[in-house]
Amino acid sequence: MVEPVERRSWLALGAATAAAFMVVVDVSIVNVAFPSIQKSLGASNAALSWIVSGYSITVGSFLLLSGRLADRQGRRKMFNLGLAIFAVGSLFSGVAPEVEVLIAARVVQAMGGSLIMPSSLAMVLPEFPVSRRSAAIGMWGAMGALGAAFGPSIGALLIEGLGWRWIFYVNLPIAALVFMASTRLVRESRDEDSEGRLDVVGVPMGTLALALVMVAIVQGEGWGYGDPRIVVFAVVGVVLLPFVVWRSRSHPNPLLDLSLFSYRSFSSATASFGLYALGFVPGFLMSSLLLQDLWGLSVLEAGLGLTPGPIMASALSVPIGRMADRWGHRWLLTSGVALCGLSYLWLLLLAGESSAYFAVFLPSSIVLGTGVGLSIATFVSAAMCDISPSRFAIANATTRTVQQVCFALGIAVVVALFSSAPADDMLVGFQRAWIWVIASFGASAALIMAAFPAGTATRRTQ
Repeated sequence: MVEPVERRSWLALGAATAAAFMVVVDVSIVNVAFPSIQKSLGASNAALSWIVSGYSITVGSFLLLSGRLADRQGRRKMFNLGLAIFAVGSLFSGVAPEVEVLIAARVVQAMGGSLIMPSSLAMVLPEFPVSRRSAAIGMWGAMGALGAAFGPSIGALLIEGLGWRWIFYVNLPIAALVFMASTRLVRESRDEDSEGRLDVVGVPMGTLALALVMVAIVQGEGWGYGDPRIVVFAVVGVVLLPFVVWRSRSHPNPLLDLSLFSYRSFSSATASFGLYALGFVPGFLMSSLLLQDLWGLSVLEAGLGLTPGPIMASALSVPIGRMADRWGHRWLLTSGVALCGLSYLWLLLLAGESSAYFAVFLPSSIVLGTGVGLSIATFVSAAMCDISPSRFAIANATTRTVQQVCFALGIAVVVALFSSAPADDMLVGFQRAWIWVIASFGASAALIMAAFPAGTATRRTQ
């Protein structure tokens, strides 16, 4: 028997998914605006890279703290605070007179985004019974996939019609509407058992450690991995991380809730999601470069050419969520991740220097979209399926932190592999990158098949 869900709960989920859509779009939309921003503000390539790098580093650094604050202070409260901060960052990004102001405003945006992402899902999941939560997460994930799909196209249209500043201005009415909807529709929830102050030593140390590791990964390619700054950042960050784990074991209110990893579903799904992330964004990056740099498509043509896969993913995410509620996550995830790997194997075997969008790229994109639809939101629901509602935000934030770090690491590796190819044979660079992506998906599929528990969350609690 399917347990009923209130209409208000579905509307609340709609507000949460709209916020997730806005944040994801803002990540992907900026990439197509680089030429316009560079021309308008006279920015160097190094400065342009920080428009993306500053955002990625900030999100990766603050997700754990944001998740902890949401569970303690209130999910809706932190969600609305995140919306307000994100809107302020968007406004200052839009009016930025120079690139340094734009970079600072993007960091403000990222701080808002780091609050929105863990709390947006955590504040509505308590409204759904265990047997319906994967479907809710599927809908939330579908909007993220749509954001990734349409971000480049929306960005290209806004830039051509109104100018690059409107890719930031458009966030203001969306944030205002979502703020009003969440205030009216979402009931406040928090971890009632959490008492005392957060770890005043471990929290800043952990945040700093993550920031240093992210800087070393993200900026390593631009500065050079032998650059003294990169070496210092990497060494200090890596040295601090074991201290944070030790501190988390002994403090009553740590930054990192290590007890989450006692759940086999959480630990295996989070580890597998990290391996998946090593190939996910790098794969999309290579696809964009393939269409534009090797096959010569325009930015708008490439943006439209990349959309079929994410559209397929978003269409599948909701029904796949229902299937996960009924049958469990393991085989859905294994199948989905394997399809992702096969899509890039297709490119590795068949893609050449001559453009072959319909014969080669489109079939690969459809297979990839099917795999992503089976896996991307399912990873989140798999990690959280056995976690109590009181810890939804920190659980989501922990998984997302692993994802962000692995995204950055995967991009750094793929860029290095791509750049190692001979200057006169770009295809070799793509092939080396695709081998990395295929291996990442293969390792992820093998881990989830071997380690994730069988059955559904409902059956495991009986």
